[in-house]
Amino acid sequence: MYNLKLIETLSLIMIITSVAAVESHNLKRAATAYCVQALLICGLILAFAVGNPALYIWAAVALVTKAIITPWLLLHYIKRTGEQEVPAIIGFGPSVLLVSALLIASYTLTHRYVHFLAPTPEAAEGAFRTNLAVSMTVFALGLYAILSRRDAIKTVIGLCLLENAIHLSLVSLAPETPETALVGIATEVVITVGMLLYVIAGIREQIGTTDTFELSELHW
Repeated sequence: MYNLKLIETLSLIMIITSVAAVESHNLKRAATAYCVQALLICGLILAFAVGNPALYIWAAVALVTKAIITPWLLLHYIKRTGEQEVPAIIGFGPSVLLVSALLIASYTLTHRYVHFLAPTPEAAEGAFRTNLAVSMTVFALGLYAILSRRDAIKTVIGLCLLENAIHLSLVSLAPETPETALVGIATEVVITVGMLLYVIAGIREQIGTTDTFELSELHW
């Protein structure tokens, strides 16, 4: 019923876009990588919609929120705050090594022990198994971006990666459940992203930087 080869391919490309979004020191390129990933997750939701027409609605909402509004917000505020990322806590070389190790460990462990996460035997096989491994890997990379980056906008991009990882696991674990689309739409974080970027822009105007390490300089 599902085009499992297409689903698996789109899913695996999400890892590449996650690495690009995390490791690119140019925020505009990082936002572009996130936008590509947003289109991938929309494609995955559509691929699963064959067995659950309600997912077509979620795919349409995701296209607007993830692939249009969120990238526009990111690029709009990046234009206001500057394209170059504040230097990260970890240098580029060591960061690439850490990301590679994190990627391999997250994917391998989840793929090997997926039966602990999958609610049904079918969800632990083939493309579904790959999707769960990818979602855990993207989640780990998003969390890494939040913890290791000093630039506030890069931490927002990390939050967006976390959302995509959660949505990939959601649609993979329960693709035929009508409530899946409702939960997916309800957990879109576009409003949160907009509010965070608005606050970040305000902080940039006040202290002249998006460096989260400088927030201690803020006073009431």
